[in-house]
Amino acid sequence: MRIIFMGTPQFAVASLDALITAGCDVVAVVTAPDKPAGRGQKVNQSAVKQYAEANGLKVLQPEKLKNPEFLEELKALQADLQVVVAFRMLPEVVWNMPPKGTINLHASLLPQYRGAAPINWAIINGEKESGVTTFFLKHDIDTGDILFTEKVTLQGTETAGDLHDWLMTKGAGLLVKTVKGIESGRYSEHPQEHLAEGIELKHAPKIFKEDCLINFNQTARDIFNLIRGLSPMPTAYTMLNGKILKIYNAEYQEGEPGILPGGFLTNNKTHLKFAAKDGFICPTDVQLEGKKRMSIEEFLRGNKL
Repeated sequence: MRIIFMGTPQFAVASLDALITAGCDVVAVVTAPDKPAGRGQKVNQSAVKQYAEANGLKVLQPEKLKNPEFLEELKALQADLQVVVAFRMLPEVVWNMPPKGTINLHASLLPQYRGAAPINWAIINGEKESGVTTFFLKHDIDTGDILFTEKVTLQGTETAGDLHDWLMTKGAGLLVKTVKGIESGRYSEHPQEHLAEGIELKHAPKIFKEDCLINFNQTARDIFNLIRGLSPMPTAYTMLNGKILKIYNAEYQEGEPGILPGGFLTNNKTHLKFAAKDGFICPTDVQLEGKKRMSIEEFLRGNKL
């Protein structure tokens, strides 16, 4: 089959590499346009573009997916199948173009956690399992018929970064399995409406800065999960002496804190403990506004509280 691959970040690179390694015929890659980033406004290329160019693959970078020139170029490639991993929403004129359709790899066990940030929300909500799903694209986001899934068990201590890396690898393997299944005709489709009957669906909307501010009126366990679910990006934070303190990793203690939520105890050497509703959050890995990321011991040596 002639395949067009669509993706942008590092998460998608593993899938593209797996398809190439498996001998799939990837005739082109569609990725985000280059854009300036950082203080020097240096032009930044997507991880997928860097991989594609290093491996001699044709690269398309449309500003708008409905651009007539882009659509003509896409049609001229005569792809049998399109594969989408961590890309933007596609208009119907794009996803409906190939005869075998367009498939997507999603980092959750659909129909749970549809949306932009499934990895983060699974950790934030303290889930016991997660996984990856392949499905056919249709009109509404993340609602198409499911093809294959693979589960991973969570221990309750992983960060979003840990889960991202696991699902990146699992997803790459599942995607190859899916493509081979479509090529051979050995697959079945499972409508999500049937799977969603009688269960409460949890969603995974985009995360904004206000979602990252720690509310110490919550339980210590819930705050611990929030910190895990936002680490390493976009990172949970609180305010300390008028400055933002990002918390990348922490431990928690349950029990009566004896001080108001948000208050803290410290020996100014080895520990800093923020009071929660029913215990303490004990940061172990932090970054104060304007400073580098460091261990709590390093932080306390340079900041007497």
